[in-house]
Amino acid sequence: MTPTNLRIEDAIPVFLRCLRFLLFLFIFTASAGLPAAGVLWNEAAAAEVQGVETFLKTTCHDCHANGEEEGGLDLAVLGAELSDVALFAKWERIYDRVADGEMPPAEADQPTAADRQAFLNALGTQLIAAHAARKGTVLRRLNRREYENTLNDLFGTNLKLAQQLPEDGRAHEFDNVGAALGLSMVQLQKYLESAEAVLDESIADTLAAPESKVVRASYADTRGAEQWLNKIWLHRDDGAVVFFRSQAYPSGMLREANVREDGWYKVRVTGYAFQSDEPITFSIGATTFARGAEQPTFGYFAFAPGKPTTIELRAWIPARYMIDVTPYGISDRNNEIRQNGVIGYKGPGLAIQHVEVEGPLTDEFPTRGHRLLFDGLNRKEIPPSNPNDRRKPWYTPKFEIATTNPSQDAAQVLQRVATKAFRRPATREQIAPYVELFETQRQEGAGFEEALRTAVTALFCSPNFLCLRENEGWLDDYAVASRLSYFLTRSAPDDELLAVAARGKLTTDRDVLLAQTERLLAHPHSARFVEDFTDAWLNLREIEFTNPDGALFPEFDRFLQYSMLEETRGYFRKLIDDNLPVECVVKSDFAMLNERLAEHYGVAGVRGPQIRPVKLPADSVRGGLLSQGAVLKVSANGTNTSPVVRGVFVMERLLGEAPPPPPPGVPGVEPDIRGATTLRELLDRHRDQANCRSCHQSIDPPGFALESFNPIGGWRERFRSLGDGEPVNVEIDGRRVRYKWGPEVDATGRLADGEKFSGYREFRDLLAEQDDVLTRSLAEKLLTFATGRELGFSDRAEIERIAGEMSVSQGGVRDLIRLAVTSSIFRRK
Repeated sequence: MTPTNLRIEDAIPVFLRCLRFLLFLFIFTASAGLPAAGVLWNEAAAAEVQGVETFLKTTCHDCHANGEEEGGLDLAVLGAELSDVALFAKWERIYDRVADGEMPPAEADQPTAADRQAFLNALGTQLIAAHAARKGTVLRRLNRREYENTLNDLFGTNLKLAQQLPEDGRAHEFDNVGAALGLSMVQLQKYLESAEAVLDESIADTLAAPESKVVRASYADTRGAEQWLNKIWLHRDDGAVVFFRSQAYPSGMLREANVREDGWYKVRVTGYAFQSDEPITFSIGATTFARGAEQPTFGYFAFAPGKPTTIELRAWIPARYMIDVTPYGISDRNNEIRQNGVIGYKGPGLAIQHVEVEGPLTDEFPTRGHRLLFDGLNRKEIPPSNPNDRRKPWYTPKFEIATTNPSQDAAQVLQRVATKAFRRPATREQIAPYVELFETQRQEGAGFEEALRTAVTALFCSPNFLCLRENEGWLDDYAVASRLSYFLTRSAPDDELLAVAARGKLTTDRDVLLAQTERLLAHPHSARFVEDFTDAWLNLREIEFTNPDGALFPEFDRFLQYSMLEETRGYFRKLIDDNLPVECVVKSDFAMLNERLAEHYGVAGVRGPQIRPVKLPADSVRGGLLSQGAVLKVSANGTNTSPVVRGVFVMERLLGEAPPPPPPGVPGVEPDIRGATTLRELLDRHRDQANCRSCHQSIDPPGFALESFNPIGGWRERFRSLGDGEPVNVEIDGRRVRYKWGPEVDATGRLADGEKFSGYREFRDLLAEQDDVLTRSLAEKLLTFATGRELGFSDRAEIERIAGEMSVSQGGVRDLIRLAVTSSIFRRK
């Protein structure tokens, strides 16, 4: 119910106090915890400092001081303030290059092993201290997805709140890192609007749950069907209408199978494969006439030949949407229907007898949000002046709260709501401003419910809700519960997890923490973790960013893209569920396939649209993330591929190495390209420049290996071209392709350590052998996502410990998650 005299401006005093407090926290935590003098050379570490200075003078100054600044590094002017993030990064880079043996270069005089180690120990101690002081100061705000999930889970709604909020900032792929999540007045205004919308949706404004109805519709009876029946569509004696073409006009939109209000619905489609020995695949989705509106696809299914069968699914369908059934993989290639008519046509078709839509489905009435607000209160209908009005369709009941002590009753409700919102027991001091706001509203004439709504709306703009409450050092049980829950279910802790936290078991009993980890991994909401983590880690959220060139890649379609996402998410899920080795990230003897992906990848014997594990031939190029269509599509631009882009993708996402940006003044491709005819030759010449060689020796080889895959993940021996080249004599769905064969693909290369590979298969095998590197990288990605902060120098020792335990135990991906949540990185701030 939306109160008629609710004035959100009355919430402004508390709202502004929340805003001032929140901004104060951001400012305070940006500087708190840093050492008084964040300098490298401090008196407490004089001996270590002397070791660093001596090493630099004797080993590095010839090239990086006294007027020399190779690689843009001049130690004589390099500052030592490690509280400066940019300077810290430079010193960290110096540490790594010395530790890896890159510096001093091989042709220079080399320090003794003891001198090198003394330098690393001295500099490492300073870097650890500086990073440890800084990493506990970040205030972590809920990102858009976490905010949406939390409110929907608390109130039992299904609102698309994330779409209404400003886009979140990103740090090293992830959009839940606190340092990248700012706050603005616009955002706070959106939070107010979102909280109001959730209350509107969750508070019951009727006396009973909405009536669920079943609507059955047939294409034979849909509006305008007469112009298609027995002309384009075949109308059979059993009432079925047969479609013989995929994604053609008229579409499979069924006007009569529509919904009047938002909600969950059961959709049942009954039909069979017509004139076909094989099952016929089709999609079930929803469509609307609203311009620019989302057109969701609920899934892909198949009907077998023979007797009619029914497919049933459950889906959230917005108001004024209609069911849309679209066949896949069938076509009248020779235009026989147009020439001779549909009657007598012998091609395969999809026969649909009828579609049923049941709903809206009510799992609980009133909602859990309604009960959260009103349990314990006497909320009753205000009787209409004419009792007969209740029978009239336009009647909307009005309610009131009967109470003899409004302030006490409101305080109890706000205590309960705040405890849920703050993810820990709320104190009287914390809820006092909201009780004060409630009382102010009452004094100005608002009813109990209206005043309560204003206070609750303000409460959900509190920093205690919008931000995770994590004090520096070891986290308390409630903070661990929140980290674990937002990590694995992307929402607030449920009642069981909070009860365990209340008993103090999460921080004192490792087995209890692991038991809760296992429970949440088995929770239905863990699908959110798989989706959000892979979206960020593998950049799957950019799958819609580029549409492949239709002339170059005519085989690309919506079913293929849908399957690509299902493949990668299903694959990562299987790595967790079956606790498969981390090397499966890049190499496996199976793939998650359906018929569409199998066709695209050239894997025989796969039927049906459902994704499932498929054993691969021994010589298959598939298996592992790098051979999956979604990964290959997001690392291309829809028209061509870049070895640099894909090489950086492999380094950053799988190997955990972030290549530095090009030196100032160095263009992406070297200026002298005379004689270069291919991109590979351009890159070969680019590496001839001293400033570019070291980075491209690492970046380019993975990119060269992946040149064997085109922008939509298909295997290729030659590039495609729309210009010069050898004509291609191929048809796709009855259409002759327009592209031509260009140059042959050269997927050979040499890794930075000198190992050569003759193509993708050998490269994949070499990569899979680096299981320790893959483990460290995946551990860092998981913990960055779990903690909401970028890992750094002081976390290295713990990551090495995790990798060492994984190596000894020969553990799998599920074991890695268990080690992550029991690590000091996860349990400390």
